[in-house]
Amino acid sequence: MSIETTPTTRRQFIGTTAATVASTGLTVAQSANVAGSDKIKVGLIGCGGRGSGAANQALSTKQEGVVLHAVADAFKEKADGALSNLRAKHAEKVQVDDSRIFTGLDGYKKVIDSCDLVILTTPPGFRPYHFEAAVNAGKNIFMEKPVAVDSPGIRKVQEMAKIADEKNLKVVVGLQRRYQNCYIEALKEVKEKGIIGDIVSGQVYWNGGGIWFRDKQPGQSELMYQINNWYFFTWLCGDHINEQHIHNIDVANWFLGGHPISAQGMGGREQRTDAKFGQIYDHHYVEYTYANGVRVNSQCRHQSGVYNAVREEFTGTKGKIYLINSGACYAVDHKGNTIWKYRPSGEAAGAPEGEAKGKKARRGSDPDPYQVEHDTLQAAIRENKPLNNAYYGAESTMTSIMGRMATYSGKELKWDEVLNSKVQHMPAIVTAETEPPVKPDANGAYPVAIPGKPGVEIV
Repeated sequence: MSIETTPTTRRQFIGTTAATVASTGLTVAQSANVAGSDKIKVGLIGCGGRGSGAANQALSTKQEGVVLHAVADAFKEKADGALSNLRAKHAEKVQVDDSRIFTGLDGYKKVIDSCDLVILTTPPGFRPYHFEAAVNAGKNIFMEKPVAVDSPGIRKVQEMAKIADEKNLKVVVGLQRRYQNCYIEALKEVKEKGIIGDIVSGQVYWNGGGIWFRDKQPGQSELMYQINNWYFFTWLCGDHINEQHIHNIDVANWFLGGHPISAQGMGGREQRTDAKFGQIYDHHYVEYTYANGVRVNSQCRHQSGVYNAVREEFTGTKGKIYLINSGACYAVDHKGNTIWKYRPSGEAAGAPEGEAKGKKARRGSDPDPYQVEHDTLQAAIRENKPLNNAYYGAESTMTSIMGRMATYSGKELKWDEVLNSKVQHMPAIVTAETEPPVKPDANGAYPVAIPGKPGVEIV
């Protein structure tokens, strides 16, 4: 079942929001988009590929009066590139003049000041502090996952999520499987119909190839080099278990109804060993244990020439359910008989019964979940409906961070222990003059965690 949105006129929206401001005691400055304008002025903070994609989706909704008003990025060429691409698709909706193209590490403040809805798509380490600034300014927010890279960052997001509720702000987090029809229907089959019985175990995977790398440019500082290669540094990315595999880990939390109570695992660097690849591992395996005793095995890998999989599966007392984001979700009993198939709307063909077929499956006419996120957010703003994904965004991010802490340390860790950890990888304030938290040695190598030895991760 898709998440429905209902068009609302701009006049209705202004009236509804103004009434909400009056009832909650907020000032006009504290509440987004009630300052006499019938537009939703969108600001993009972080103009890389995901940021450009999110801005395109924000401008592709059916809501009236949505315009891109300002952008910011640490690198001017990225801001210019994003604007060029977006103008080609939305010429009338991109209303960004040169005075609202902000570059540098403090440009986010100016975007927040000038816009009603902000898109936070910088490297994840910055997310808690940009979220804090946006909430304090009373702005509605779309923020990409993950929402932090360390425990202090998670606690910051949790704190600001409560304040967002108090201010009647709308927040969506880019864990798009929660907005995808096949996953929504699968959850109903499991939770409401008990199709596989009680869940007793799970497997979640993000095994794929490597990721991009950017050479250091002439005259580029070490700080800006690391920010440009943010994926390879724990303080900026949180490792790929946090940046990518969070999608699958989030599904586990969603289907099991909460976070794990403990984690232990292993990981390291086998293929991606060159010093230029910063700090992160190229593989992680984590065993998560939930409060009801269910164990979920988590695999993520950045290696070529090996088995790849990006999916989730859960075993119950009556059968198994397989979830693949192509739309190929299905369930079997313990004898292998198909007991449920998801059929995308408009898709006449039967759903696949195996992963190999699943890779070829189509979503049919199902809506793009990346687009549904923005449709839902803007409809909630227009119609003044409660919406705040920051809570489960923080919980699932903490779960993936917990997995990284387990693989880096080689220890079995408890939820409360990691949530309350004082280890802070990301500085609260980063300026062009900030010394990066990690530096290369004489051979150009960065500190990499070795399980069983103190170093990069200490709980």
